[in-house]
Amino acid sequence: MKLRTVGYFLRQAAISTRRNGWMSLASAATVAIALFVLGAFLLVIMNTNYIAQELESSIEIAVYLEVDTPREKSFNLKDEIARLPQVAEVVLVTKEEALDQLSKRWGDNKDLLAAVGGINPLPDYFRVKAVNPSQVPELAQLMAGMDLVEKVDYGEGAVTRLFSLLAWIRMVGLVTMALVSLAAIFLIAITVRLTVFARRREIAIAKWVGASDWFVRWPFFLEGVLLGLAGALVSMLALYGAYTLLVDSVTQIVPFLPVVTDIQLVSKMLFWLLAAGVTVGAVGSAVSVHRFLRA
Repeated sequence: MKLRTVGYFLRQAAISTRRNGWMSLASAATVAIALFVLGAFLLVIMNTNYIAQELESSIEIAVYLEVDTPREKSFNLKDEIARLPQVAEVVLVTKEEALDQLSKRWGDNKDLLAAVGGINPLPDYFRVKAVNPSQVPELAQLMAGMDLVEKVDYGEGAVTRLFSLLAWIRMVGLVTMALVSLAAIFLIAITVRLTVFARRREIAIAKWVGASDWFVRWPFFLEGVLLGLAGALVSMLALYGAYTLLVDSVTQIVPFLPVVTDIQLVSKMLFWLLAAGVTVGAVGSAVSVHRFLRA
């Protein structure tokens, strides 16, 4: 394609956009609103998955040994557990450390060792993290059958409910995102089709004088790209500003709540949103023009 022809197509797209000012503005606004809603849901799902991962990664298995287990055997068992492929991390908490933690919890003025007759009744125990949180029940059952292990505890009921809740949240988030995406695509396609419909006579005249389908299609295609790009840029700026303000507020009001603060990750999502706006605008325009070219 000649450079002069490309320039002609760009000029026609710009003239058409300016000539149909209100329709072009409505199209770009529709793209911006649809992509803003879609981007907002994407950010919600991104943060939901991030919070879910943080909760899952905090799940630990407490493996309590028999009270009279020799310290040397505790270290040997620790090495044995660490070699399991499902184990990501294992920490030995000695009975002395456990008693010290308990004393600090009750207060510095509490002499628990004297209260129990000078004999520490607590056992050594391990804090174990699984490579994959879904392996926690299997790993707990495996360690429960080891020698010298008295009890294994990981809050079975709470963990099961947590996994069910996280699975439900992710499923609802994905379904919602899919529905919003379809709605956005449908709305943008309809808006672009209205723009093409308003110029159906121009398309018919161009065909009557012998213009090829692609010669007719390119200005509309570029117009759809421009409208999609404009709407996507507006939605990107609005989402970035709103999300930055929201994260600042959340980190100040609820500092313990994990939220995505990685700007690169958010920017990457916004870039894909920009690409989606351009693509949907172009596809919607191409499909709409194709309908009238067949007529």
